[in-house]
Amino acid sequence: MAMSLVSLSSSSSRAMALCSIFCPRIPLRFRPKPISPILSKPQICLSYRVYSSLQSTTPSTKDELGIVSIGFLGMGIMGSPMAQNLIKAGCDVTVWNRTKSKCDPLVGLGAKYKSSPEEVTATCDLTFAMLADPESAIDVACGKNGAVFGISSGKGYVDVSTVDAASSILISKQIKDTGALFLEAPVSGSKKPAEDGQLIFLTAGDKPLYDKAAPFLDIMGKSRFYLGEVGNGAAMKLVVNMIMGSMMASFAEGILLSQKVGLDPNVLVEVVSQGAINAPMYSLKGPSMIESVYPTAFPLKHQQKDMRLALGLAESVSQSTPIAAAANELYKVAKSYGLSDEDFSAVIEALKAAKSRD
Repeated sequence: MAMSLVSLSSSSSRAMALCSIFCPRIPLRFRPKPISPILSKPQICLSYRVYSSLQSTTPSTKDELGIVSIGFLGMGIMGSPMAQNLIKAGCDVTVWNRTKSKCDPLVGLGAKYKSSPEEVTATCDLTFAMLADPESAIDVACGKNGAVFGISSGKGYVDVSTVDAASSILISKQIKDTGALFLEAPVSGSKKPAEDGQLIFLTAGDKPLYDKAAPFLDIMGKSRFYLGEVGNGAAMKLVVNMIMGSMMASFAEGILLSQKVGLDPNVLVEVVSQGAINAPMYSLKGPSMIESVYPTAFPLKHQQKDMRLALGLAESVSQSTPIAAAANELYKVAKSYGLSDEDFSAVIEALKAAKSRD
């Protein structure tokens, strides 16, 4: 599947933002009219992230900034901090979650609450959705009181959930049948990057919606990629998470092997962190894995779900993935031990159990 790849870093966005702030403002009568068909409101100012931090010294109004009303569906381990960053940046945010109490902290920060996805999309110009799995993503978008029943022409729906390409294409069709625009934008990153606004967005779908949503993606993330047609974003995310899951399983094997031959696993983590194979997750998760503590940043059940979907993707194009298949079996064993809600680094427990049986 051919994919056009455009990488836009948040650092370049900030540079443009600073330039736009310190240049003289063009009188309204000389400004070109917006050409985007997505929303009838003025175009979003790309300097919003920086401009928001200067609101106390630079008088302006939300209308001048072209701020739209934002909906956010799903207040889980990722959705909640993402929505919080939008609120803290000054966005007008309306939230929904199946368990209403999870919305309370957001409402306390200034968000509005609606009782269904339908009500959120009916009242918001642009709606983000962060759901746990394909079934939830489809149900929230297309099920009873789903987003499709409130959304309409001129609005946009951005699904940042991790789903398979087929599910994303199904949601896209249902949304676009209403006249609205659709963008898939699964994220690379876990709880801490979500809290810090350091996610990576892998987007595909309607390019005008990508352009319109870009300033909000930049509030929640450090970079974004536009990958072309719907399905490409989902495929890229599954490939990335397949690699990550396989890396973690191999790292777990290394920790246990180092211990068994009498080496200090903490030194192993340090050695790895200084070499060519270094990845941030090794130094971040290694010490807690050695202590058999797994604070949840990315639940193991979600990692196994992504491995399963990635293997299905590979099967659909007849690509052999034996390493990922073996790693997936370890995650399944870890789930059977009741570790679904622990961090995915708890996969090491599956290997400990295998060792004890030997």
